[in-house]
Amino acid sequence: MTIKDTYLLAYATVKSNKLRTGITVAIIAFGIMALIGIITAIQAMNQSVTESFSSMGANAFNIRFKESNIRFGHGGGNDAAVSKRGLVQKKSNLDKPINRDNAEFFKNNFNFPAKVSIYLRGGRNIECAFENKKTNPVCAVWGGDENYLEVTGYKIEQGRNLNSLDVQSGRNVCLIGSNIATKLFAEQSQNCVDKIIRVSGMPYRIIGLLKSKGSSMGRVDDIVFTPYNNSRKYKDASSSFLIGVMVNSVVDLDAATGEATSVFRAVRKLQPIDADNFVVEKSDKFAEIFIGFLSGISGAAGVIGLITLLGAAIGLMNIMLVAVNERTREVGLIKALGGKRKDIKYQFLFESMIISIIGAAVGIFLGILIGNSVSILLKTGFVIPWAWVIGGVVICTAVGLLAGVYPANKAAKLNPINALRYD
Repeated sequence: MTIKDTYLLAYATVKSNKLRTGITVAIIAFGIMALIGIITAIQAMNQSVTESFSSMGANAFNIRFKESNIRFGHGGGNDAAVSKRGLVQKKSNLDKPINRDNAEFFKNNFNFPAKVSIYLRGGRNIECAFENKKTNPVCAVWGGDENYLEVTGYKIEQGRNLNSLDVQSGRNVCLIGSNIATKLFAEQSQNCVDKIIRVSGMPYRIIGLLKSKGSSMGRVDDIVFTPYNNSRKYKDASSSFLIGVMVNSVVDLDAATGEATSVFRAVRKLQPIDADNFVVEKSDKFAEIFIGFLSGISGAAGVIGLITLLGAAIGLMNIMLVAVNERTREVGLIKALGGKRKDIKYQFLFESMIISIIGAAVGIFLGILIGNSVSILLKTGFVIPWAWVIGGVVICTAVGLLAGVYPANKAAKLNPINALRYD
């Protein structure tokens, strides 16, 4: 009996037992579907986050008066810090806000080839209105200068940017996000420039419409952007300015952050023994944190998938053992006709592996479809996690092989005379 004949016989047996095969395939497919589906969804989220942060530029950083509240775990500060030169530094007041004079002085004295923007959060949970239409109170007002859009990755779809006169005068002009435009102007959102809207009850003339940045990074399209001298009048405006810096090339980023730190220490009038009372954060910090979080989820999904496949392997072995008992007389007949032990062993191994591979194929197909439903929601490209797909096929082949070894050996060792007499 050749290997081909043994394989064809195994395939015919699998095909003839549709119910048993279907149940076993479903068990394996569910495990692989869960694993591939989660990994595909995570890769789609990863791609969306990466694209969102890449629009902000890997060559950008910002200066704020204290670190963003986005850390995992507990962070604590010591009463002293050690400088790079080994000097013990006094801890400065980290809650000292950056005022307008600090920000403007830095912008005028940072002599590095880079774009510098100063900006301020004006207010959040703001309601915008036009005639009888209103948005939900979820809009955020941000005040900035003429460089704010470029440094933060926004692009203008219609209208113009702020100019120096807008910034200095602080007049009531604004650019609005795409969500606000859609809510207030519906299909006429492209013609919203020069319209007068009310932002928290105050009239503003729209001078520009911002392109959508998508929903993966929160409500970034529910923004009203005004001059920073205007946004300060909101009662819940932040007391501290932020400074954004975008250098020409990522290779200049370390030099630029070092120069910025030096200049801003002078702005804050710090002594050499004083620790920094401000924080320099690169724009990809949040992306790194979030992507690292997604990597942890990927590892957890892998463990869950492997546990599910272990259960599937146990189920497959049990079914194969039942098959050996049901087909004892068939095994005895094959041996009586001259079949060898290895032929019996190969037949049961092939059956187990065929079921596993079919389960893998079904599970991978369904997992990719389910996972890419997330990519459709996030408007990213179609994602296929090839490494996990190949790994899934290999794992399922191994599962089929391991689950079939014991039943195959048991069948191969049957005595033909006893097998023929089995009832």
